[in-house]
This record gives sequence, structure tokens and C-alpha cells, in this order.
Amino acid sequence: MYSFLLMNPLNRRAALVLLAAMAAVSCKTAGSAGSSPQTQPAPILQPGAPGEASRVIGVAQATDLSKVGATPADIKFMQGMIGHHAQAVEMVALIPSHSQNEDMKKLGMRIDVSQQDEIKMMRSWLTARGAALPDEHAHHTPGGMMPGMLTPEEMTALAAAKGTEFDRLFLEGMIKHHQGAITMVEELFNSPRAGQESDINAFAADVDADQRMEIGRMGAMLNAIKEKK
Repeated sequence: MYSFLLMNPLNRRAALVLLAAMAAVSCKTAGSAGSSPQTQPAPILQPGAPGEASRVIGVAQATDLSKVGATPADIKFMQGMIGHHAQAVEMVALIPSHSQNEDMKKLGMRIDVSQQDEIKMMRSWLTARGAALPDEHAHHTPGGMMPGMLTPEEMTALAAAKGTEFDRLFLEGMIKHHQGAITMVEELFNSPRAGQESDINAFAADVDADQRMEIGRMGAMLNAIKEKK
């Protein structure tokens, strides 16, 4: 249900068309099994794009998903998210030497494992579709800065901090970083025909859910630090 709500309008319309097709087939089958006269299945309407009228299509056409593939927006999302994750990995790498907080260290380990695994998945996804892999240092350049990413100055300040001050800067920075990832997901689903391929749809939905959950966890940790002052 959560993934369905995250779909962009075009994707939701496609899902509704598919459900309508399945219902039409079910009604036809049920009618042929009973003794009552068969009724004609309801027509399947495919919603048009904004400004365009809907049209009647057949069951075969409604259930044909062969043309649902990666779009340029999908490729851009994956390429940008690799750099976004790469900076998060750089941030958590500072925790062992800059923080004495055990909860911070556990948080860093969780983020590191999940982001590293997802980077591998995204690189494989791009390779399988013949798309270019971003340079491993691309996120250090102005053109590689995705929403929510820390600036070079913010990264320098984070690396210079220690103890509680580091914890505060890290949590504030990572919350902003996660919010940026959510923005990237929203931009993906708002792009025409993007986010419909099953793999990227599931991944983007997971990113949104995971980042929101961690933002809540980090917000509580940040409040605890501020209350001690």
C-alpha cells in the first residue's frame, strides 16, 4: 500500500488500469461458469496524460507491461543517489574517531552497511542498462551536489569537531542529508513516466521509508544532546 501511494500519477493510473483489466477478466470467467446469461464486461478505460482524453483498450493491451522500462529520469536518479550515498559513507567514517557516543557508533554502522549495499545495487542496475557509472569523486564537485548534501565547508567543519559538538553537527547534517534523499524520490515520481520500472519503484519507495524512519531516530538523539546542555 505504501509503495502504491508513492507512485507518481501516471504510475498510479497504470496500476488502476491493470486492476480494471483483472476485474473484467474475472467477471467474464464467472459469467461463463454459471447458468445466467453472460453480460458484456465493462470497458477498460486508459486515463490519458494531462490534457488528453481517456481511451478504451483491450485486456491484452491493459496488461502488457513490456514497454515499462527505465527512463532518463530513472537513470539520473540512480546516478545522483550513488553520489548522495557516497557522502553519507564519508560522514559516518568520521564517527569512530570523533565521537564517544555508543548510540552514534551504532547509527553509523547501520548507515554504512545499508548505504554501501545500496551503492553496489545501484551500480549493478546502471550497468545492466548500459548507463554510465558516475565517477567516485563526482559528488565532490558542484555539479555532483544532490539535494541535502553537505557543502565542502560543512564537511570540513564536521571533520574538525570532536565529542558532543561533532555529534550535534553530524546529526543535523545527516538529517538534512536524509531529507534531501526524500526530495530526490519525490522529484523522481513527479517526472513523467519515471519510477514505473519495478526495481526502481521498489528501491525509491524503500529509500523514502527508511530515510523518514532514520530522521525520526536522529531527531530524538539530537534532542537528547540539546537537553544536556
